[in-house]
Amino acid sequence: MPALLPRPSILSIEPYVGGESKIPGVNRIVKLSSNEGAFGVPPGAQQAYAAMAAELHRYPDGGATALREAIGRRFGLDPARIVCGNGSDELIGALVMAYGGEGTELVMSAHGFIMYDIAGRYAGCRVIKVPERNLTADVDAMLAAVGPRTRLVFLANPNNPTGSMLPAAEVARLRAGLREDVLLVLDSAYAEYVTRPDYDPGTALVDAGGNTVMTRTFSKVFGLGGVRLGWAYAPAHVIDILNRVRGPFNVNAPAMAAGIAALAEPGWVEKSVAHNDAWRAKLSEGLRALGIAVHPSEGNFILADFGTAERAKAADAALKARGLIVRAMAAYSLPQALRITIGTAEECGMVQDALAGFMRGA
Repeated sequence: MPALLPRPSILSIEPYVGGESKIPGVNRIVKLSSNEGAFGVPPGAQQAYAAMAAELHRYPDGGATALREAIGRRFGLDPARIVCGNGSDELIGALVMAYGGEGTELVMSAHGFIMYDIAGRYAGCRVIKVPERNLTADVDAMLAAVGPRTRLVFLANPNNPTGSMLPAAEVARLRAGLREDVLLVLDSAYAEYVTRPDYDPGTALVDAGGNTVMTRTFSKVFGLGGVRLGWAYAPAHVIDILNRVRGPFNVNAPAMAAGIAALAEPGWVEKSVAHNDAWRAKLSEGLRALGIAVHPSEGNFILADFGTAERAKAADAALKARGLIVRAMAAYSLPQALRITIGTAEECGMVQDALAGFMRGA
């Protein structure tokens, strides 16, 4: 053992592993492992990003003023209560470091986004994973798990990787059951894909009090996962804390330019959501007809359940043999399942054909 050691909680972290993107010996790869948008990068965002090439020697605006104003216009929010980050992951980590730490607890659902667990351990929190009900966060169980040392509760809504969603009334009930000194963080990375009328991404609860934060991302429907761009909407006093602890130039200039352009791309979100609604339903129905259990999803992905870990591994191998990369879920304690991003119509058809062959034993 080396003489120089980190805090013990650091050694309990398993490094985050992103979705695979290559298969040795396979030329054409269809990547459906990271929930990236089906249509790639908006044309306007591509142009805005390229136009920054001659300005790369300049430091970006540390306050992301123009981007915050564009977000505010798009979503009807006060730009002063928005902070931008190098992906929403950065902001999640900053919140945990600022409000958690040694001797505190972070509560999350059992199959919630793994970065909450990683950030909590990094900060020294005790991370409590609460059992779910039908792969959906259980509000009563989460409230029961809150103790005197709890300082943070995280809820991904819709949840990654299960795709489940809590209606606005249930999220409000969760907030109402928490103490004033507990920060509720609503991770709404997939908010744009939700079309149900009983959904709120978190805006209402942020506006209603001083202890809720909503995080959002450009990595999904806006097609900008490669530039790492996220944002949070929060009470003024939380924004003040985030601005104290974030890096001074944490969002790069090309990313900001691309983000502003993506927000303004005519019809992009509408086209993406309509495609997702149609093909999420078609692929889910197609796989169920093959005898594969598919859980209801409100995101741009589905969770296919093969019953056993061995069966899921075999299905994953069958997909890879055809150049199709999906996401194995063992890291989320769902080894029997594969998460499949909703890609283009052609890509969804390829997944269904490959799994049809697998189920036939071909």
